[in-house]
Amino acid sequence: MTILGLHHITLGCSNAQQTVDFYTQVLGLRFVKKTVNFDDPGSYHLYFGDEIGTPGSAITFFEWPNAPQGRPGMGGTHHFALRVKDYDNLLKWKRRLTDLNIEVEGPLDRNYFCSIYFNDPDGTIIEIATDGPGWTIDEDADKLGSEYREPPAGMVVNNRDEERIAALTWPDPVPEIDAEMALLNGMHHITAIGADIQRSHHFYGELLGMQLVKRTSNFDDPTSAHWYWGVDGGKPGTIMTYFERDPAKTRPVQMGVGQTHHFAFAVENEAIQLEWREKLLQAGLRVSPVMDRIYFKSIYTNDPDGHIVELATLGPGFPYDEEIAALGTNLRLPPWLEGHREKIESILHPISVPKWRAPS
Repeated sequence: MTILGLHHITLGCSNAQQTVDFYTQVLGLRFVKKTVNFDDPGSYHLYFGDEIGTPGSAITFFEWPNAPQGRPGMGGTHHFALRVKDYDNLLKWKRRLTDLNIEVEGPLDRNYFCSIYFNDPDGTIIEIATDGPGWTIDEDADKLGSEYREPPAGMVVNNRDEERIAALTWPDPVPEIDAEMALLNGMHHITAIGADIQRSHHFYGELLGMQLVKRTSNFDDPTSAHWYWGVDGGKPGTIMTYFERDPAKTRPVQMGVGQTHHFAFAVENEAIQLEWREKLLQAGLRVSPVMDRIYFKSIYTNDPDGHIVELATLGPGFPYDEEIAALGTNLRLPPWLEGHREKIESILHPISVPKWRAPS
């Protein structure tokens, strides 16, 4: 009974078409499902990912046109990160984004990977992170997370050299996303904010059984602990990280557009999911019944800071009700909402979805 890695992250957006345009045309993800929030069927639920929306690649959005602007804070996420293979491709992404007039911070050296940061149209902080060099740069594989690792002083100083960092970019324009730089390997990690790093470890490390792979500090705020948990030695796509912040000095999360509603970890199947549900109940946590999300089954709980945490099955997957070539082209509704299709379609604003073309 193990957590397999990240499954998806779900955020709020203000405008479905704007979100489709950004995540498909700017970032090159595939739009894999157009459906509705099953708990609020008058609003869209949009799914993006790799060619089939493999768990770990799925970035999803509820459309909340009248919601306030969200903001990071206690009990919320700070950002999510997408994967890129290496530093050269990270620089290509910086050049592509800046040429599109998107402000980019970085590249910054995070010791275990290098990153750039930018915002989507609703203000969501997105990081693109390289796969390496990895966690063993300062610890042996069999000792990961066993001791506090001080951020290297030289790296911290270099990350503050704004003029040098601003000059780091790819020399040529990058109008097209090729297969080398495509973000289709999915998420690298999700980073959230909590009040007590030991309490977070009790939930993620001890209760969920994820491996603590690094104890360090926030490289931009060395007074704040930053711990990482993952699976299989903390491979990209499995990683959950937390900044520890003083609750007396940190505002609570403002839920709204640009902020995460929940994030999900992958479990193998429904039988394993039921075992997890019983374990969480035995730990005294609130746990939802199993919810049929058509493309996976879900249970929901909360971590100690109030984040909504979902455990979702690997399947049946997004091709369940559409051919792979047609994913995302039509509004799909669960059987219990099909009788209301005409009313639902009259509420939703039509959106235009570009034809998928895999990077080459």
